Amino acid sequence: MSKAILVIAEQRGGALRQVTLEALHAAQRIKNEGDAVCVAALGQHIGWLGEALAPYGCQSIQLVDHAELEHYNPEAYFTALKPLLQELQPRAVLLGHTAIGRDLAPMLAAHLNAGQISDIIAIEHSDNGGGDIRFTRPIYAGKAFETLHFTAGTAAAEPVVVTIRPNNLPPAEPVEPQQPDAPTPSVVSIDFTPAPSLRTVVKDVVRKTSGKVDLTEAKIIVSGGRGVKSAEGFQPLEQLAEVLGAAIGASRGACDAGYCDYALQIGQTGKVVTPELYIACGISGAIQHLAGMSQSRVIVAINKDPDAPIFQVADYGIVGDLFEVVPLLTEEFKKALG
Repeated sequence: MSKAILVIAEQRGGALRQVTLEALHAAQRIKNEGDAVCVAALGQHIGWLGEALAPYGCQSIQLVDHAELEHYNPEAYFTALKPLLQELQPRAVLLGHTAIGRDLAPMLAAHLNAGQISDIIAIEHSDNGGGDIRFTRPIYAGKAFETLHFTAGTAAAEPVVVTIRPNNLPPAEPVEPQQPDAPTPSVVSIDFTPAPSLRTVVKDVVRKTSGKVDLTEAKIIVSGGRGVKSAEGFQPLEQLAEVLGAAIGASRGACDAGYCDYALQIGQTGKVVTPELYIACGISGAIQHLAGMSQSRVIVAINKDPDAPIFQVADYGIVGDLFEVVPLLTEEFKKALG
């Protein structure tokens, strides 16, 4: 029996977040023949999302456009999604493992009486021929991995809720319109009337991060630790990041010392990132920091201490003063990138 796979889209600043395309890829991976992939997007002035999402193989795009949804409000978002869940009766709901997804997914799972697997980094089909789908997620601060699946025949087997760690699954590829199996998605605008009993109203969001690149979805991150010595010590890192089109991150030590805002913190109590390239400057490599970046594709460490723990996880290590090494790297990248 065909059912719906529902992807909750995220957008920020008039741009679709990359993790939504990764969730669409996951939806295609887990769908059964005949299942419909549907996308729900919430916000204000989001009519452009219908055109943005149309090429990615979904059958319907549900837009909930209202001023109350301009900024994420868990109560308002949940209220707006409940009628859609009732209508679609999805067998799976997919979200990004972002600040919004981590908050919203448990609410949806509880409402649906569904099982939930969070922070997945891989999807595999079982070779037992039973159509079992297995999800891999890191545990113990990234030191180990577990493979989970929803047990058929149990109350939690369907529907299911899954959150996806950004930058681990490939994004969905656009489907060419001339392909015979290319769906023409319907774009549906859904009315939303905020409940008068809303306990929280978000008036404004103050963003303290000055970076131009979203830290959680950045392909390249230049990160600083206590070794930068001051807020001004981040300037060479920012120059390197600008050349590479990278985001700026920091260890908790740098944040605690007041060198930068906590919004840049990467680690067990900060953001978890998985960039293609992570450049750690003046970061010792405490286990709390490694928990947030150890799954990066390539790690480059710059530190004066040759015994710093960061070198144990680094693919490339440079023993030296970051204030000498980083400007040299910046100049060389400028030459290499033209």
